Amino acid sequence: MLSKPVVQQFLRFAAVGLSGTAVQYTCVGIALYMFGKPATVAGSAIGYILGSVVNYILNYFLTFSSGKSHMEAASKYFAVLGVGWCLNFGLMWTFVQYLNWHPWLGQVITTGIGLCWNFTGSRLWAFKEAPAKPE
Repeated sequence: MLSKPVVQQFLRFAAVGLSGTAVQYTCVGIALYMFGKPATVAGSAIGYILGSVVNYILNYFLTFSSGKSHMEAASKYFAVLGVGWCLNFGLMWTFVQYLNWHPWLGQVITTGIGLCWNFTGSRLWAFKEAPAKPE
């Protein structure tokens, strides 16, 4: 069963993620409007990267209150998000290009899957504090 602090942390993570999601969805919308449906996969991929930078800063301070150096936290966080980017790109390509879904339907489902992946990786590895050393 999930503890209350984990649920609260997930909700903070999701709230912070809204800023990055807004950036990503704006890129998808621009790609769709300017270049049509096939460009939404690239728009989503670009937006994911831009939104990730915003999310790192907010998650470091607000969600995880990390005491790690930015070198360590950022390298781990962006490794987690690198896998997330691959998931995003692969799922969007599958949904939009292969299955011919509407881009917004594919993006919403992809966002939900990415949220779960990014939170788990961030909590369990990127921002996880080292256990206290015995004296």
